[in-house]
Amino acid sequence: MVKQLIGALIGGLILFFWQFASWSALNIHGSQNSYTANQSQILEYLSGNLPQGEYFLPTVAPGASPEEMAKLQEDVMGKPWARVQMFESFEMNMGMNMFRGFIVNFVSVFLLCWILMKIPQRDFMTVFLSSLAVGVIGYMTLPYLESIWFQGDTIPELIDTFVQWGICGAFLGWWLNR
Repeated sequence: MVKQLIGALIGGLILFFWQFASWSALNIHGSQNSYTANQSQILEYLSGNLPQGEYFLPTVAPGASPEEMAKLQEDVMGKPWARVQMFESFEMNMGMNMFRGFIVNFVSVFLLCWILMKIPQRDFMTVFLSSLAVGVIGYMTLPYLESIWFQGDTIPELIDTFVQWGICGAFLGWWLNR
């Protein structure tokens, strides 16, 4: 259990520090946070017209008939569309967000260690490739699957997947086989 806890602690820190570098210093996710000079006008308009929530535009009203859905699809084909997450107030608690992020990373690596320690004949390469596989499964079932439907840019998440789970897997491959 001590080996699993230490593996999760250090592996969680590896993920945490990579995520920090990826989103800040390296700006790998810059394409997902593009700037527009019209942001003040857009936010002013949205805040006066949308309550807090998540929106897909255009869409039909709740309870729309199949005919109305088909008509909307026909009318909007080839036209602009958007996904909007609207919040009433910008509030940032960086300390709590970072704490929660680390806890998620710690628990994720703890669960990975638990799985890896069930492998009776584990070696460095098995642990390394299994760690990458866990990362790829997470990537494919969350950001990539969403991009299939909503055409998002998931290259930054793919880079994160291979770098953070590769480094974590290399560490765990060494640590769990000591």
